[in-house]
Amino acid sequence: MTAALRKLIYLCYELDGRTKEQTRRVLLDDCAPELSAGTARLQMNIDDPLADVRSPAPSLLREAPVRAQVNLWIEDPETRWPLEDVLRRAGFQIAGYLVDEHVYTDYGGNRHAEPRDWPDGERSPGVLAVTLMERPKRLSKEEWISRWHGRQSPMSEAMQPRSRYVRNVIERALTPAAAPFEGIVEEAWPSMRHVTNPFLFYGANSPWELARNMATMLRSVTSFLDLGRIRTVTMSEYFLQSGSDKSVGDLG
Repeated sequence: MTAALRKLIYLCYELDGRTKEQTRRVLLDDCAPELSAGTARLQMNIDDPLADVRSPAPSLLREAPVRAQVNLWIEDPETRWPLEDVLRRAGFQIAGYLVDEHVYTDYGGNRHAEPRDWPDGERSPGVLAVTLMERPKRLSKEEWISRWHGRQSPMSEAMQPRSRYVRNVIERALTPAAAPFEGIVEEAWPSMRHVTNPFLFYGANSPWELARNMATMLRSVTSFLDLGRIRTVTMSEYFLQSGSDKSVGDLG
């Protein structure tokens, strides 16, 4: 019997002053071919020039920016070392996590997007928001998950025009000194306007509805997160090895 695949997430921090375009080329041209050889599935979310839009939830923290999220699927997390070395040799400081992935809504799962029809290697349409979450000490893990999965997810799905929504519950850190995140969210939006226009972002048709929806969102978010500890980065999404019948195309 084939072993179940486990998802590993590596947050890549850029420390050597490369431009966003240089970072994109290093990841797609240099790292992706090597990583693909050792993984069953590969996805990269990159803070590149094509996702140059203000985050919907700017961070209040002063720390090294996350330039990419690399998602790997392998059978045994203890065989991950060569994959980590690929990213380190490319000049990234990495923070790795073993996660339990929950795809709440995939492309085609609601009225905001059609099923995915673009090949591996091609940038996904729209823009991706990646949010890194810490669990407040005031909440148990069980209560935190209950509020996130049981309240925030269905509320935001009904309100907001997301085209894809993935929840990653962190099981454990894989690298030394990794930040104590307990959740990583990947939210795809149909266009940049859906991120920058508050009426689109909050699914509102009038100023009154906007105020109501913003208040609803604020109550839900603050019930399980501390606003000052949220990090959200806008990125471009690249499926590079999807594990389906989509062939790997031009990574540029």
